[in-house]
Amino acid sequence: MDVVYFAWVRERIGLPKEKVETNAATVMQLVEELRAREDRYDLAFSDLSALRVALDQELSDFDASLEGVREVAFFPPMTGG
Repeated sequence: MDVVYFAWVRERIGLPKEKVETNAATVMQLVEELRAREDRYDLAFSDLSALRVALDQELSDFDASLEGVREVAFFPPMTGG
């Protein structure tokens, strides 16, 4: 699946997007797999309260299933203005 990073998440990881092979059943399991890769991922995902997730461009939760999902995007909360 494609994993997309926005804003400071992209800056910490150093990539805007990557293809990820995973056996994770939920977003949280995917996050744990990513955090275990390298320190830069661990840092980017160290405070999940500062992150939002979208599955196939729909806002979702970290306990959501990844079944059938083609794209996971991580980004900080957006503010209006």
